[in-house]
Amino acid sequence: MSTTLAPHPRGETTQRPGGAPSRRRSARLPKALHFLTFGVPGLAVYLVFVLVPIAMAVGTSLTNRNPANPPTKWVGFLNYTRLFSDDDFLKSLQNTLVITVIVTVVANVGGLAIAMLLDRRGKLYNALRAVFFTPVILSSVVVSVIWQTILSDDGLLDSMLRSLGVKHPPGWLSNPDYALYSVAFIITWQMLGFCVVIYLAGLQGVPQELTEAAELDGAGPAARFKNVTWPMLAPALTINTVMLLITGFKAYDQVQVITNGGPGNGTTSTVAFDVVQTTFTGNHIGYGSAMAVVMLAIIAVVSAVTLRVLQRREITL
Repeated sequence: MSTTLAPHPRGETTQRPGGAPSRRRSARLPKALHFLTFGVPGLAVYLVFVLVPIAMAVGTSLTNRNPANPPTKWVGFLNYTRLFSDDDFLKSLQNTLVITVIVTVVANVGGLAIAMLLDRRGKLYNALRAVFFTPVILSSVVVSVIWQTILSDDGLLDSMLRSLGVKHPPGWLSNPDYALYSVAFIITWQMLGFCVVIYLAGLQGVPQELTEAAELDGAGPAARFKNVTWPMLAPALTINTVMLLITGFKAYDQVQVITNGGPGNGTTSTVAFDVVQTTFTGNHIGYGSAMAVVMLAIIAVVSAVTLRVLQRREITL
């Protein structure tokens, strides 16, 4: 007697018991492998070069460490209480805030204005974009030396003013009334190109259909900018503002190269400049570490608040 085997229905395949869990395990394996390959090295670098130095700085700030005056002793929060009664530090903090506000406002407004002028096609506009971005890729030391040559008492600008009949030029770097604003101007000049590029990217992402629809509805240039263009630039504004805030707060190179904290007593000194001078020149490593921790905390808080406010604006718009 013969036996006939029923064929499998078309489209159905046999499956080994436990096959699905096996495939799930094989799907999880690449994810774990990717994390081990890319995530762990990144976390290790962040731990070694960011978190560990911060922890060491915080620990050192609680001591009186000074290689010229051993031994090192635990002083708790004495450095921090001393910090906020230190007139030199408070002056540096004030200068830092002035520079940060000027750089953030002027570079944002100027960058947006220039970006709107350059938001056109053509070789000339491409060349101008490259020109405006060039200072960004230069070292801040190089930029500082260039502007020191221009703004010093015997520099190009004062020489031109004298040739035009100005007997007593302002003294852009030697006059305490102008030196701090000159430093802020130089930082703004270098960061302007960064803002231009970011705003240009935002402008080119504005849908042309929205602009044309607003124009058909009778909206003028100002109304189109307010209701169409400006809301679409919210992400660009967020990026530029946070970057400019951080740049202003950590201003050091320009002060060191151009004025060395002068003229006078701390006229242009910033918190970053004071940290370096206190820690490496004065050997007061514990006190300098306290300055650095306070500066880090200020930057972190201001950046986080600004980022949250601007991102909430992006969601609202």
